[in-house]
Amino acid sequence: MTELIPDEEILFSVETPLGFQVRTTVSYWAIITTIKHPVMLGREVDVQATLRAPDEVRLSQTDEQIYLFYRFDGTKRWVCAVTKRLNGEGFLVTAYRTSAIKEGIHIWPK
Repeated sequence: MTELIPDEEILFSVETPLGFQVRTTVSYWAIITTIKHPVMLGREVDVQATLRAPDEVRLSQTDEQIYLFYRFDGTKRWVCAVTKRLNGEGFLVTAYRTSAIKEGIHIWPK
């Protein structure tokens, strides 16, 4: 994911319990919900809740800047918000529903 262009409209910016903000733009959310994971259309609030109050956070095994935030959605599935933290700033990479938590370094809750 590239850095946000200053004049792009921010859809949301959420403080995570790890002490950094994660944001996404209106245009990038459109890419997530039309190309990457259409099932997430209309689930912005779920993604924000996942970032704000995750049940679990894992650090990617292959990229130390990638964090996977998981929140149980009550239907034997999780909402996963994948973020990248670069120079202290967090950006949403993608969001999807999953039935399993990926391998990675468990960092939240401690």
